Amino acid sequence: MKRILTLICISIAPALFAEQKPNIIFIMADDLGYSELGSYGQKKIKTPHLDRLAREGMRFTANYSGNAVCAPSRCVLMTGKHPGHSFVRNNKELKPEGQHPIPLAEVTMAELLQKQGYTTGAFGKWGLGGPGSTGDPMHQGFNRFFGYNCQRVAHSYYPPYLWSNKEKYALNNKPPVPGHASLPQGADAGDPRSYDIFKGQDYAPDRINDRALAFVKKNKDRPFFLYYPTVIPHVALHVPDEELKPYLAQKWNDPPFTRAKGYGYTPHFTPRAAYAAMITRMDRYIGNVLNLVKELGLEKNTIVVFTSDNGTTHLKLEVDYDFFESVKPLRGLKGSLYEGGIRVPLIVKWPGKIKAGSTSHYRTGLEDWLPTVLDLIGASAPASIDIDGISIAPTLLGKKQDPRAFLYREFTGYGGQQAVWMGHWKGVRQNMLRKNNKTPLKIQLFNLKTDIAESKDVAAQHPKVVDQIRRLMQSEHSPSADFPFKPID
Repeated sequence: MKRILTLICISIAPALFAEQKPNIIFIMADDLGYSELGSYGQKKIKTPHLDRLAREGMRFTANYSGNAVCAPSRCVLMTGKHPGHSFVRNNKELKPEGQHPIPLAEVTMAELLQKQGYTTGAFGKWGLGGPGSTGDPMHQGFNRFFGYNCQRVAHSYYPPYLWSNKEKYALNNKPPVPGHASLPQGADAGDPRSYDIFKGQDYAPDRINDRALAFVKKNKDRPFFLYYPTVIPHVALHVPDEELKPYLAQKWNDPPFTRAKGYGYTPHFTPRAAYAAMITRMDRYIGNVLNLVKELGLEKNTIVVFTSDNGTTHLKLEVDYDFFESVKPLRGLKGSLYEGGIRVPLIVKWPGKIKAGSTSHYRTGLEDWLPTVLDLIGASAPASIDIDGISIAPTLLGKKQDPRAFLYREFTGYGGQQAVWMGHWKGVRQNMLRKNNKTPLKIQLFNLKTDIAESKDVAAQHPKVVDQIRRLMQSEHSPSADFPFKPID
């Protein structure tokens, strides 16, 4: 059952809000895995700015994205509703451009912050409604938008255009580089020059970073909400050559991705180096934002949040997740409700309020950020709004907080899945929509305290726990006409 949540500001609120309300910067990577940052154990990929953010803020070890793929995860963030109640529950493309739109009736984090006097801007990838639709970011609480509206268009880092508010902004890519293409017939896959056709002139993430920085400068004297859903490191493997050089010097065994069978995105001569370079490029963009905030004297009054929309892609020939140990020690990848597909980094910084260099094991989800942000700025969600998230402000501010009762996820994609986290227990249903699955409602049970890799199903030993989880899987799901889930509808 949905819960109507009325937030109560924590007792220290008056001291926090005596000055101007804090700025909010929410950065979300695209398909970044749990172990792909140095602060989360990564050894091969360099992420100095995000590692510094972790040293200066709080790092979470049990944080969960909104879902296992892009659009439904972003919907959870924007609306504060878990996937059993949120409007968008899977990727669903619309022609000619965009994804299934959230309706005007949905109340987003951006709309609520606007009512609190914030100027709001989104820079990066949207994915919650095509241009001009009810889900267009300009109709969902944003004063400024620059980037990709459509997830499919965002498969290319050298597209013909981006969106600037409601207008197309042309890029100097003549011709644009497609997100899905193969080497020309007869091309020598062993010649690095054969891959030059997948290099453009105008790298879209550069433009997006420039506009994000301009937004911060323009609004430095008023409270602002900067939502920065970067497209990196989602494939295709597109990155400027200068970013590749440090990784090429590593001389990794790095066989080309040729897209020989026509499956995947675009070929790259050194895919391992390219993937690492993309993440380092993203880290530099984030460093640009953090450095600017400091230069403008805004650092102490700015809350910075960094996370990812889901785990590392499962396209191993393009992204070698074993080589990078991208989700180690977790099971599963993007598209899966096993831990590797949905447990992702979370780093939060607010100087003087959040203890530097701290680590929290509190279980969090993307739905928590709508109530948390409001709580941190001394506001509360209207009682009329149905949300599932809980404020984690007490945890962030070093206060004691009761453990959450449960966390719920469902996903109609990749065979149909449900998951419930309850204490140290986790229940998972897989292949619920696959015809050849004779037991679509079977629940696997894992003890994450002793088995974070989800290697041993202990459902038979704990029938009462399984029954509790089964009841939550039923009660937390509301049917959706747009995203039917027949076994449980």
